[in-house]
Amino acid sequence: MYEKEIARRRSFAIISHPDAGKTTLTEKLLLFGGAIQVAGAVKSNKIKKHATSDFMEIERQRGISVATSVMSFEYQDVLINLLDTPGHKDFAEDTYRTLTAVDSVILVIDSVNGVEEQTRRLMEVCRMRDTPVIVFINKMDRDGKLPFDLLDEIEKELKISLHPMSWPINNGKEFKGVYNLHDRSLLLFTPGQKISEENSFPIAVLSDALLDKKVGERDALQLREDVELLEGVYGALDLQAYLGGQIAPVFFGSAVNNFGVKELLDTFIQIAPKPLGRQTDKRFVAPEEEKFTGFIFKIHANLDPRHRDRIAFLRVCSGRFARNTYYKHTRLEKDIRFSNPYSFLAREKDVIEEAYPGDVVGLFDTGNFKIGDTLTQGELLQFTGIPTFSPEIFRELVNKDPMKTKQLEKGIRQLTDEGVAQLFTQHGGIRKVIGCVGDLQFEVIQYRLLQEYGASCAFMPLSFYKACWITGDKKKVEEFVRFKQANVMEDKDGNLVYLAQSEWYLNTERQNNPDIEFHFTSEFKTEQY
Repeated sequence: MYEKEIARRRSFAIISHPDAGKTTLTEKLLLFGGAIQVAGAVKSNKIKKHATSDFMEIERQRGISVATSVMSFEYQDVLINLLDTPGHKDFAEDTYRTLTAVDSVILVIDSVNGVEEQTRRLMEVCRMRDTPVIVFINKMDRDGKLPFDLLDEIEKELKISLHPMSWPINNGKEFKGVYNLHDRSLLLFTPGQKISEENSFPIAVLSDALLDKKVGERDALQLREDVELLEGVYGALDLQAYLGGQIAPVFFGSAVNNFGVKELLDTFIQIAPKPLGRQTDKRFVAPEEEKFTGFIFKIHANLDPRHRDRIAFLRVCSGRFARNTYYKHTRLEKDIRFSNPYSFLAREKDVIEEAYPGDVVGLFDTGNFKIGDTLTQGELLQFTGIPTFSPEIFRELVNKDPMKTKQLEKGIRQLTDEGVAQLFTQHGGIRKVIGCVGDLQFEVIQYRLLQEYGASCAFMPLSFYKACWITGDKKKVEEFVRFKQANVMEDKDGNLVYLAQSEWYLNTERQNNPDIEFHFTSEFKTEQY
């Protein structure tokens, strides 16, 4: 029934180390899809149009993406749901959750810097799920590493086999363009010039004299040698190996010059997976199923600062989502309907009547949702694999303005519901400790509490090593809590959490308390160490 709608959808995330050109590539893809007319000059003070996908004030000030943005656009009758993720390592958890909501990934690598630390972390997450990856090697118009060296480095560092789909002719100041190995065409590069049909030439066989004419004899000879070597080593693309996350097709280009982006997009819509099913605590849900299911992977408060709105981002997994229809919230076991579900183009919102598997829908939320919540057409099941991780940096929240206590309480509750940080409380909620993966998150929380809720706060550093959720024999847990009062807190769902001072303390407690389990993610049932 829904096969046609499912077949024309693709959902993917763009991931990279900061500054590799991810947001720029996002904009160029949106330009091709006709979703935007002018690209914002990222981090440029000369042009006041900011990057389309960076919608929080702090992102515009600092020129970095700190929240995942969702954008939908059509290209050649394919409906594409693109999720732009934070590149900064302090927001890795937001990126991780975003990767649970997509079916494939485009990884941007800077040709000058090669593989960087955050790239490795993100690739590990993709490997955990066997997510199909396409690599875009960016900034070929800058003096960087040689293409063969880059391929070797990526394969070795990211532990994935590559398959070049296009090949550059020189790099840096000598960069002349790329030869598309997939459809046998030459694309010439002129800095600052828009790509037109005149820059593209079909060259079915590389012995064609047109190649010498367009790039010069020396470069034509080099390209022929490179391509012969590449075809000998790589052969044809194994589509199943790509879909299984074992082989990554590679494209070369320059996002800022809009070069090589169309080839990437054309190939993407041909080979990227259609919406895939998802595992729940009861069974596997296939996208073709008649009944609707979906899960919340992100929550964002105050998308529009003039209205105190809160949007929950829902990934549709099966069936058809319809406006004004009652669906079961399985955690609360209550029925909810949505009169104004949205699709997104960054901050622009359009009310939609229906959505299909692979789509991301924005739901107006009055505080019902938490990350990982599941909506169904009545069946009581819960999607798995959207955990909260143990934070690594802890600070106590100090209220600097007692007159604004209510605002601070509301603000910290809403911001931690978004998943930017975790809130642990003690003494009936009086003492509040915030746990994060990185320092920058505290800055964002402090800024947003003041700007959006009018609450001013400070953070006192605490020397904890890790937070672990504890479960086990009821009496043993109660005894443990009594002895370790100073180190045991509650998370927002009332689960007990042990904050260990060091790795040695944690290991000692685990040995001394064999009847208690110490968990490093909030997903106890499906957790694997």
